[in-house]
Amino acid sequence: MSAQVVFVHGIRTSATMWRAQVEHLRSIGVGAVAVDLPGHGKRMSETFTLDGAFETIDAAVRDAASRGPVLLVAHSMGGLVSIEYAGREDKPPVDAFIAAGCTAIPRGVGLAAYRALTRGFDRLPRRGQYFTDLVLDRTLPAETRADFGAGGYAYDTQDIALRSLSVLDLVAALARIDVPMWFVNGQWDQLRVNERLFTTLKPEAELIVVPRTSHLVTAMRPRVFNAVIDLALATMAAKSASA
Repeated sequence: MSAQVVFVHGIRTSATMWRAQVEHLRSIGVGAVAVDLPGHGKRMSETFTLDGAFETIDAAVRDAASRGPVLLVAHSMGGLVSIEYAGREDKPPVDAFIAAGCTAIPRGVGLAAYRALTRGFDRLPRRGQYFTDLVLDRTLPAETRADFGAGGYAYDTQDIALRSLSVLDLVAALARIDVPMWFVNGQWDQLRVNERLFTTLKPEAELIVVPRTSHLVTAMRPRVFNAVIDLALATMAAKSASA
């Protein structure tokens, strides 16, 4: 049975943000699926709930596990939710985990400030889409620029999703994760704020910081991120061979 990869997107975006990674994996014969969380992408009309997000991830992971060992890859909000999922007491069938752009505890002043900022952008014409496009046009390479927003932007879901994150117990979840794990951050990622805490809680996990890269590390440096995925798959294969 060959390894399978499940991708979970970040806030506002959708499964399309992973096109470069999915195409890379399919080119080397590795099964891959990218999910849309409730309220995002093809499910934009739905209401986001944590339970719905967990159900979506679990369904994709268990389906993938029927075909082989599972590498879970998640970014930003999707990473935070996936940490909670992977660290359940009733362990899901996840064999390795890449958590990108999500080394932050979503509580307190930081979360409140981020919510206030996003609500401020919502009051701008077109909900600040002009500024979003400007930043993405200047930072993302041509090969991923169209993919990042191809599934639309979940503006109506954003505050609901952010508010829900405060109940996550990431400290307890991280302590329960016992599979090979990688934290991947961009050098200028604002969600590196608790990076030291996360690496202290998971000293066996590898921390990879990609130079000259923002929070959107998966799209800004797709080849680098693909190389991290290849590393995780090689680690899984070596572990399986030695078992």
